Amino acid sequence: MNQVTFAKIQEQFAQDVYKGLTDSPKHLASKYIYDEKGDLLFEEIMNLQEYYLTSCELDILKIHKAQITDLFLQNTRSLNLVELGAGNGKKTRIILEELQHRDANFHYVPIDISDNALRRLQNSLSEEFPGLKVKPKQGTYFNKLKTITSSTSTKNVILFLGSNIGNLPHKKAIEFLAQLAREMHQNDMIFLGCDQKKNPQTILDAYNDPYGKTEAFNKNLLQRINKELHANFNLDNFLHWEAYNPETGTAKSFLVSKIAQRVRIESLDLEISFAPWETIHTEISQKYDDALIAELAKSAGLRIENQFSDRKEYFKNYVLMKTTPAK
Repeated sequence: MNQVTFAKIQEQFAQDVYKGLTDSPKHLASKYIYDEKGDLLFEEIMNLQEYYLTSCELDILKIHKAQITDLFLQNTRSLNLVELGAGNGKKTRIILEELQHRDANFHYVPIDISDNALRRLQNSLSEEFPGLKVKPKQGTYFNKLKTITSSTSTKNVILFLGSNIGNLPHKKAIEFLAQLAREMHQNDMIFLGCDQKKNPQTILDAYNDPYGKTEAFNKNLLQRINKELHANFNLDNFLHWEAYNPETGTAKSFLVSKIAQRVRIESLDLEISFAPWETIHTEISQKYDDALIAELAKSAGLRIENQFSDRKEYFKNYVLMKTTPAK
């Protein structure tokens, strides 16, 4: 990462922290959990039995890899496999292996806000897949998507796995998908991972594991503010709390102040007061069903081309394409 890019990210982080902690109610963006420590914590979470999302999506890719790859390679001579929020690429490796096995003409383009995650991913892929054409792009999704071209002969398949779309409120999710649609050619595809509505306790357990991994992950936001913005958050003074509304399918994560306290953030020249049991909203994890995904797609100018489910039907991957213009 060059110094200009790093400076811009740090500036945006500072601005978002200032706004979030001076708003009422307080909030912080979950994307900032992912620094080097946050990346490692999330990898540990993905390996937990309680966090079913990873194993279910892996199940989908393993069972349906041939059919999924057929769709990706349909009507094209070359392919850009573009992954938003690539992380460690654990699930994507199944498709990469299948594409290489078929001797397909493709580039893998992982996009992530975490430079650390991209460096680790590129190093591991170079060992596992010799000859793989990898073009990592560090930064925000849409800024980097604009640097990737597709055409009638080169298809972009945009992977958005892990139910990351669920980190956006409904209106923002439509705006996100609509913006993707505007950047797409008619032959391009979105491969969208979506966690499904299910037993509320199963969902709560996924975000509040008994080993404290999710708690440490959530609190890493405060740790990062301490480190990068020179704050004095005492992590022990905050409680990790998860709530799920089965009516709306919305899970929310909070950090709750256990006591009345004041926190100083030196880099922002800011002092924040917390009342006892005051919250910081840190993350939303929306759960879906077919009707809700159909509504999202239609509102964004997309259509569901196909869908794939795991054995338990806990999770689905949807193939979305641009709505064909009326003649």
